Amino acid sequence: MGLYESLLRPALFNLDAEAAHNLALRAVANGLVKAQSTKQEPSIHFGVTFPNRIGLAAGFDKNGVALNRWKDLGFGFIEVGTVTRYAQPGNPKPRLFRLPEDRALINRMGFNNEGADAVAKRLEAAHPEIPVGINIGKSKVTPIEEAGSDYEYSFRLLAPLADYVVVNVSSPNTPGLRGLQDKEPLDALLAALRDQDWKKPLFVKVAPDLTLGQLDDVLEVVAKNKLTGIVATNTTLSRDGLTKDPDIEGGLSGAPLTGIADGTLEYLRTQGDPSLVLIGVGGIMSGKDAARKFELGADLVQVYSGWVYGGPKFVSDLTACTASTSEPVRRS
Repeated sequence: MGLYESLLRPALFNLDAEAAHNLALRAVANGLVKAQSTKQEPSIHFGVTFPNRIGLAAGFDKNGVALNRWKDLGFGFIEVGTVTRYAQPGNPKPRLFRLPEDRALINRMGFNNEGADAVAKRLEAAHPEIPVGINIGKSKVTPIEEAGSDYEYSFRLLAPLADYVVVNVSSPNTPGLRGLQDKEPLDALLAALRDQDWKKPLFVKVAPDLTLGQLDDVLEVVAKNKLTGIVATNTTLSRDGLTKDPDIEGGLSGAPLTGIADGTLEYLRTQGDPSLVLIGVGGIMSGKDAARKFELGADLVQVYSGWVYGGPKFVSDLTACTASTSEPVRRS
């Protein structure tokens, strides 16, 4: 057992989960946390060069405060956000919960962030040295029928500063948001962004709770609007796999999400266009989990809960386990 597991994690886990999160983020931003990573051959995806294929998922560095430091922990890329047009405090606290016996988290953060204008200024001043994705969502104050203009504002402002953009329509913590995954509203939203004459790769992030029919609809809309790819998946509303249901509202991540996220990823790879770029996220708690994502067809993977439980060495462990993993097999 390493220093993080034996000393640092118990100390952090004695704190409120969100307080520990903020403390860890400040430590990273101030250069107090570093870790060696296994050297890998860079790979190119959608025209962007990645030093390795392990990224930090959206939700940890929502406002990009540690952009210049994530490379020091071995990450091959970072996804900032979710960012909304308007700054917003998010849902009332407490809103982040640990389930250590299940190696899981539940969050109902509610897109707490400083807003697109503030994040844009921070991005302009940053020198991250690894690819940066921007994850955008709908402001809570914006009516769902006006979601398109909300996303368009953030997209126009942030896309020029990013290596790729992700449209988040799958968080369970903003009322009505997941309805934007339905075929007609998703098509309208993506078409509106397409009309912005984007020059950056565009992805949509989907929930693991969609039916196969709903995933087919997503694939159809993605193909129609010529998106680069899909991020699979967000958190789940299911409580399957937990030792005990804690009766806490919010999205579940971590080890209980592994199977359902893997199943969604595999379906998208087998049923989607072979050129579709897939970013696999959800339930990566070990190098074996990351390797399986690649075997199922992910081009890149992202971690969050696994990093919370695994600590600074987690990324180097993943890169060591996946260094020989080949590019995904494209199935026609």
